[in-house]
Amino acid sequence: MPKREFDCGKRIFLKKCLAFSAGVVTLPGHTVLNSIGYEEISGNWRLAMFQEGTPRGVMCMICPNECVLKEGEISQCNNRIVRDSKLYSMAFGNPCSVAIDPVEKKPLYHFLPGSRAFSIATAGCNLACLNCQNWTISQISPTKTRNYDLMPDRVVEEAIKNSCRSIAYTYSEPVSFYEYVYETALLAKKAGVKNILKSNGYINPEPLKKMCTVADAANIDLKSFNESTYIRLSGGKLQTVLDTLKIYKDSGVWLEITHLIIPTWTDKLDEIAGMCKWLSENGFKDTPLHFSRFHPMHKLEQLPPTPVELLKSAAKIATGEGIKYVYVGNVPGNEQSDTKCPYCGTELIIRQGYRVALNNITGGKCIKCEKEINGIWS
Repeated sequence: MPKREFDCGKRIFLKKCLAFSAGVVTLPGHTVLNSIGYEEISGNWRLAMFQEGTPRGVMCMICPNECVLKEGEISQCNNRIVRDSKLYSMAFGNPCSVAIDPVEKKPLYHFLPGSRAFSIATAGCNLACLNCQNWTISQISPTKTRNYDLMPDRVVEEAIKNSCRSIAYTYSEPVSFYEYVYETALLAKKAGVKNILKSNGYINPEPLKKMCTVADAANIDLKSFNESTYIRLSGGKLQTVLDTLKIYKDSGVWLEITHLIIPTWTDKLDEIAGMCKWLSENGFKDTPLHFSRFHPMHKLEQLPPTPVELLKSAAKIATGEGIKYVYVGNVPGNEQSDTKCPYCGTELIIRQGYRVALNNITGGKCIKCEKEINGIWS
């Protein structure tokens, strides 16, 4: 099935995207990989970065899965394949989801508030979360989605054309389309457009450090503070994500953290307290922490939504551990989505949904007490 040309001039597609609450358009699938020849899809193939030959096959070294693949085999993230003893990414210039989002949707509350992010995703993810809200694109290959023809230079061009101050690599997992992200981010940086990663943080240190040279901001999902739960819920490992948080911070990338509280899975207050204590003791007191409400979906449809009182209790624990900026998300009309000065309590940013209704931060400081408010404000 041919790729669709992305026509931003008419704005038709983007207007439709803005009508979707998740900012994702999921499109019908098409032919499977084993019926597609190399020549037919080679335009969206790129030699994968961070690969190494082993006696058992080619190892992908982007993430801790470290898939070892023989000829024709596909990686766990559904995005990498071995051809002629070399590893290729099949996700390059072929996003299946494109939208213009408020940056607050990522969520990023301390990074260019009120601005717009040109948001893209290809199919695929290196984890398999039971609660994934975008599982229809994250758990399949780019060969099974209808894709847009949007090479890196076009992504940057469209971001600028649509007055987007940033490009967000989001919806699925940017680690799985690493090469596409990296090349696009390089061009964006040269053009003065910021780069945002909405990620699970499941990546090896060397590729992450390279990505940090072009990234400006990231929101990382810290899915649990229990190693066993992490494996059972997502297929990943907690320690890897904790190491990722430290690397982002040490690299100077603006960081915010999201913790989704899922009933019976990640709703234990003692574990939440342990997580907040670790964040506080490891230099993340100034890092915004978002507690997000779970809504039943994917393989956890049988569970109830997270009680709002539980979210508030978690926020109180975080504040008690000295974390300065604590938010509650996915709760309409919730006042804990506003930013208050941690020193004098002045309301600095008032949000109505994803819209900034008031911004009292001037020059990066509180308008009243003039103390510095951590973030990237201009």
